[in-house]
Amino acid sequence: MAIEGFQYKEFAEEMAKQARELVPPEFSEPQKDYIVKTIENFTRMAGEALYNDTSINFNADQAVLISQIIAEWSFHKSIDLIHSRILPEYWDGIMQKIAFTIFEVAKQALLRNIPQDQMLQAIEHHVNKAYVAGLEALEKKKVISHEAKEFAAKQSNIDDMAKKVQEAEAAEQAAKEAASQTNAGQSASVQQSQVANRQVQAPVAGKAAKLLSVALLLKLLSQDKVVTILNKFSPEDSQAITKFMQTPDLESQIDPELTCQCLHEIKEYLPKKPKLTEANIVKHLQRVFDNTTRDKVENLIKYERPFVKRFISSVYDDEYYPIPLRVAGVIAQYVQDSI
Repeated sequence: MAIEGFQYKEFAEEMAKQARELVPPEFSEPQKDYIVKTIENFTRMAGEALYNDTSINFNADQAVLISQIIAEWSFHKSIDLIHSRILPEYWDGIMQKIAFTIFEVAKQALLRNIPQDQMLQAIEHHVNKAYVAGLEALEKKKVISHEAKEFAAKQSNIDDMAKKVQEAEAAEQAAKEAASQTNAGQSASVQQSQVANRQVQAPVAGKAAKLLSVALLLKLLSQDKVVTILNKFSPEDSQAITKFMQTPDLESQIDPELTCQCLHEIKEYLPKKPKLTEANIVKHLQRVFDNTTRDKVENLIKYERPFVKRFISSVYDDEYYPIPLRVAGVIAQYVQDSI
């Protein structure tokens, strides 16, 4: 009997659509097309196989879970292969091994009622193992060198994304504090306007150094993050930071000791990141939910895995659905950024 309510073709198309929006902008059109088509093809084939398999008796949520895991890992590992510099003609073989591995591991985990966090950990382990095995097979056939295999094996888009998120959060917090400090500096400057010229210039120099430090931080971020942070500054300060960012060879023109001192001062005033606990995650999401409608949240997660939907629903009831804290933290940040 086919799985009732499981529209695998539409689901595969939606996964491909979402993937196209997330593909790194520096990739060429053929590279982007490869990622999107790979995700759509593997997700559709997995969905079709589940839909027509009368021996497993999965429901729609379980079928969606397996299909989405395949889509997500296909996205990350296809990016890794592009970064690996291996010729495109060898990509499909490795990607097929990965997709088949996910399909079998996930299916057996659900059939055996293995907890979902353990299932996801097992899938990650076997995905990395299949990826390396594919590279080793190419090396054995002398298609790639040992050095090329080692370079390709080190690629991990999923780890890179997590690192960028952490760096962006840290930089944004630093910029917020810098904005607060410079605004305080402006008030002090007004109060000292009748003091001698030599005395007035000292706080201005300190403020300029802080703005320069912010500019250095912003150069590490994407354009959308830069715009968001600059909007938190006054027009004058925003213009000054932008001018610093456009200065050629900015790093070579700074005073390292002064800049380090400014960054240290900013760090001292940064708000402490709440500890990752069940209670803090629930409070974090509830603050997000207070500023939007439930329909909007449910529409955002309608294609997400079943456990994500159950987790979000439990938060509305002031409860914590038992999933790993690290996963819950990622979900909470995703919902906040997407609302």
